[in-house]
Order: sequence, then C-alpha cells, then structure tokens
Amino acid sequence: MSRSLDQWLAYQTQLHPQSIDLGLERLRAVLERLGWRQPAVPVVTVAGTNGKGSVCACCAAIMRAAGYRVGSFTSPHLRDYRERIRIHDAVVSAAELVNAFERIEAARGTVSLTFFEFNTLAALLVFEAARLDAWVLEVGMGGRLDAVNVVDPDVAVVVSIGLDHQEFLGTTLEAIAREKAGIFRKGRPAVLGGQLPAVVADIAHAVGAPLKRLGVEFTFEDHGPGRQVPHWHYRGPQWDLPQLPVPALLGAAQFANAAIAIAALEEIAGAAHPAPRLTLPAAAVARGLEQVSLAARFQVIRPRDEAGPTWILDVAHNPAAAAVLASNLEATRGAGRTLAVCGILADKDAVGIAGALSDCVDAWWCLSIDGARGQSGAELAAKVRAAVNRPAAVNRPVEAAEGLGSACAAAARVAGPGDRIVVFGSFHTVGPALDWLETQELLPSTALPEYTAPG
Repeated sequence: MSRSLDQWLAYQTQLHPQSIDLGLERLRAVLERLGWRQPAVPVVTVAGTNGKGSVCACCAAIMRAAGYRVGSFTSPHLRDYRERIRIHDAVVSAAELVNAFERIEAARGTVSLTFFEFNTLAALLVFEAARLDAWVLEVGMGGRLDAVNVVDPDVAVVVSIGLDHQEFLGTTLEAIAREKAGIFRKGRPAVLGGQLPAVVADIAHAVGAPLKRLGVEFTFEDHGPGRQVPHWHYRGPQWDLPQLPVPALLGAAQFANAAIAIAALEEIAGAAHPAPRLTLPAAAVARGLEQVSLAARFQVIRPRDEAGPTWILDVAHNPAAAAVLASNLEATRGAGRTLAVCGILADKDAVGIAGALSDCVDAWWCLSIDGARGQSGAELAAKVRAAVNRPAAVNRPVEAAEGLGSACAAAARVAGPGDRIVVFGSFHTVGPALDWLETQELLPSTALPEYTAPG
C-alpha cells in the first residue's frame, strides 16, 4: 500500500534509534545501491553556525537571475517540509518526494536512516532527475560528518563559527571549526567568512583547498542604506563590482553574507575544475541581490493601518545570532516599544540569547515547545528573567505562555501604535508564528509554487 507524504515523514521519524546520528557510511551504502554518481554540474556547499541560509539564498538567486536552473537544499523548514528542496525557487511536489522515498526505501534494505538522512538522499535523487545547471547545499549540522558531505563540492563555504550543537560538535570554537572545515576538498576553493578560528585555514592548507578569505582575497565596502542612492562594492580576484544594490534581505550582516555568496560564485564562473563553467554577468549579480528572499531572517511585516504593531520574525536561536538580531533592532528602533515572543529549545543557551537582547526588548512572552528537545514556557521564562533582570538593570516583565497563539495574542493586546513585536528563536516557534499571522489576516496567504519533474 502506498504511503502519503505525511505517512512517509512519520515513518522516517521512527526508523532510526537516534534522531541525530552523524556519519556518512549509511548514506554511502544506500547511494551505491541506487547507482548514484557525483553531480557533473557545479556544487556550492555552505556550512556555518549562522548566515548559511542567507548565503545559500543569495547564491541561488544570482544563478537564477543569470538564467540557470538551480537546486537548493536547506534545512530545517518553517511551515512545509517541501521548502527544504527547491528547484528554480519552486518547492518539490509531494509526488516527486514520495517517488524518491520509495526508491530509497527499496534500496536501503537493513540500513537504518535518520530523518535528515532520508531528507538528504531524497534531495540528491530529485536534483539528479531534474537535470540542473547547479546545486546549492546547506549543511545541516557541522560539516565533516553531516549527510550533505557525501557530495563533493566545487566550492566549499564556511560562513561563521559559534557555539551551538556542542553535544555533537565539541565544546570549543576550535573543535566546532574542525567539524565545519570537513567539507573542504583538494583543489577546490574554500571560501571563508570573517573572524573564523585559525584552524579553519590550517585545515584548508592541509587538504590542499585554495583559500579565499573575507578581508584578504575578497573584500566589500558597505556604502549603506543611509545614502541617497544606496549601493555597495565587492572586490575579488576576478570581479570588481562597485555599484551593487543593497541586498533585499534586511540587516547589516547581509552585506557580508552577500559578499561571501558572490565570492563563491566568482569561483564557479572562473572554474578550472571538471564541472561546467557558468557565465554570471554583473547584471545578474545585481538582479539576484534585488530578488533574493528568505523567510524569518529579520522579516518585517508592516501593519495594514497605523493602529497595529509591526511584526518582525527571526530564527535567532543561539547567542551569536541573537547579537545580530539585537544590532538590527537597535539600528531600526523607533519611538515605540519592542516586545518579544520567544520559544527556545532546551538544549540551546537561552540565558545567552536573552542576554544579547536584554537592552533592546521591553517585555517578554516565553512559550512552550513540545517534544524531546522542548521546554515549558515557565522554564524558559525563568532563564530569561535571570538574563534580563540583572542587578542595577531596568526591570523588564517576563511572562510565560503555553503556546504560540496565546503568546502572540497577549503581546498584540498590549502593543500600541508604533510598537513592534519580535517573534524569534526556534524554527518550531517562527514557523507556527507565520501560520498564526496568516490566520489573523496580518500576513497575505502565499501558495508555494510547485516543481514537477518533466516526463
């Protein structure tokens, strides 16, 4: 009997004894049985603690603007599992996914796969069938042992290193950096963001991956949104792009993310490796930056009338990402208050996250997240209080809420004109928030365009 997509996803959560089990042996065994081969088109693989989703989105948008068919694999999803696998910015159809799952199930035999491994294998099969011009792959966790690393990239990117997933990747920045640098390949460029531990460059040298570092081999100059005609300037070994438009993704950090993406594509356009070279004119780079979109990265939803608050959604779920969110909030602060609705998994540094935002949030609503990694709103509220109500600090109200809807509704009741409500934290928080905003008619309903493979 054939399973539906939802039945397949439920089945995959129960198949492996551990929800996270890093390693490549299981995937390689199944791929060999499937007869899968490495792609013959350029592949950009992106790792990092923060910023990798934005870099992937910029890479894909620029290549699409140049007329290429691009497959993007990202994780996790916000509202619909199919968001993870996109072809030319259309989500994979349920039928395509089910077909891929059936092939994987038939090939795996007794090999036990995690939910994410099933997801990765499905993306590889869908992309292979779609006859794409390029692939953009976002590492799920770490790099060296992440399922995505079964694919040999033509350009490997490490955007940033921060403390996250320490129980799997190590307890120090250097240990985490070693894991993320595991995506490098001999003779293939390694593009590095700024302020990375030295071990990342050391591993690239040891592997034989040519280094391309932000601030060294490539740079950018932000002329900024404050100018009458905002633009910015990218300089790399081959490209000099002085009049780039401000990225459509909001926030100061997006200039660096866009520069890292352009640096990766500069290598694809001038590649000497076996993958086909792509032609990426400056006009396509500019169009891609203007067209790029990515939900829940400082996503601003303006009120329909002057009486309502502005909503901001952001998946900041570690202290470094929270610091970026705080910087963006300060840069856009108006006369009104900033109210926070947050849901954070129990294995995250909630005290560090709240501490990074303590000076720019006036009141908090902490909600419960279910599941093995979840925690109650009361537990989270206790951690937030410890971070924001320090001695000699301004006392800021912190309330517990059972669910996302009640937390958002409570914040909305006290929000006045000119106030803003920031919903942030786990994807398990921000995704449902988008659903809630749509039910309240505060967010237009948008049907996802769907890709179906040609016959």
